[in-house]
Amino acid sequence: MVKRVVLLALLLIAPVAGAQTDLTGTWSGPFIITVDGDTHDDFATMVLKHKGAEITGTAGPDAGKQWPIVKGKVDGTSVEFDVQSDEPLIHFSLKFVEGHLKGEAKAEQDGHKLSATVDLQRKEK
Repeated sequence: MVKRVVLLALLLIAPVAGAQTDLTGTWSGPFIITVDGDTHDDFATMVLKHKGAEITGTAGPDAGKQWPIVKGKVDGTSVEFDVQSDEPLIHFSLKFVEGHLKGEAKAEQDGHKLSATVDLQRKEK
């Protein structure tokens, strides 16, 4: 009976422990942007610092052009933050899935709606 309780406890704790993956590091990958229905491919690089429920760091098109991450939070496998670029504030909603940070980015500038599909992989920790 004790073995069953311990096994059950381990099975219940395992998904929670996996959700607490440290996201600190440099992440990069495709950034597919859509502006008013027109789509083009780009690239994104993020340097993340993860501590508890907070995510900070920078994001941009490459290592040489980075903007600060603000209002960053982590909740299980969900990651949300804003990036203050040279122009619009960009909101990211990502999920940590199979070693990738995947999701969407959205912004609005001069009446134009921008959205992007993001799929980043960790390059270094």
